[in-house]
Amino acid sequence: MSAEPKEEREGPGLPEIDLREWGGRKEGERQSLDRRLFFQLLAFDVHDDVTQAISALSNAISQAHIPALLLRELNAPRTIAILSWSEEPLHFIERILPLFEDRERFAQRREYTMLGRTYSLGHEPELEHALLHRPVEYCLREGWDWHVWYPLRRSGAFERLSKHEQAILLKEHAAIGMAYGRAEYAHDIRLACHGLDVNDNEFVIGLVGKELYPLSHLVQTMRHTRHTSEFISRMGPFFVGRVLFRCPGQRR
Repeated sequence: MSAEPKEEREGPGLPEIDLREWGGRKEGERQSLDRRLFFQLLAFDVHDDVTQAISALSNAISQAHIPALLLRELNAPRTIAILSWSEEPLHFIERILPLFEDRERFAQRREYTMLGRTYSLGHEPELEHALLHRPVEYCLREGWDWHVWYPLRRSGAFERLSKHEQAILLKEHAAIGMAYGRAEYAHDIRLACHGLDVNDNEFVIGLVGKELYPLSHLVQTMRHTRHTSEFISRMGPFFVGRVLFRCPGQRR
């Protein structure tokens, strides 16, 4: 039986470090898992024929069995993006970056670079599914082709709230997200990016849906919550894209 995380350190010395993700109880025991998925969004302007570039990338990704999506940016006619995921961060260096080394063809849109990791809230009924499978299912779901991705940062004031106050604010936020998901309007992929983001953002959010309008409506609705209106100090830029190609990949 694995010990649950301690709320406070005991006695003098260094604090105890626990890298596990914790979920709800299952069969009488608290779930824990030291695994998580990393997701990365990279966007590029294509200097030559966009359609040809998309075709070449789709073939390369398919032949290499890379788990990824290719997306076309709605607001920029020459911008495409790749969204990929793995438990191993080297995946992005060894398998994704080489696809875009041709500087004559691709110019990176650094403002749209987003990297984050799945994390638990502490009460997930199926922890492994929440961390490793559910986000991928959202990405690979046929017909759910609209994506909105953006980073955000909370203000320091949120961290100074008590755990109870934080829980109330986050519960309101979660209830809205669950309502949109239950109605099949939108699903969210929540990622932590502490120390991974060039602009010191703390989270990356991906919204996935069959239509674009509900994703915009969800963002608008969230703006009315106290959590967003008072404690989000920075949000965006927003990448708005439509899926052109999916590859589920395979285990290597």
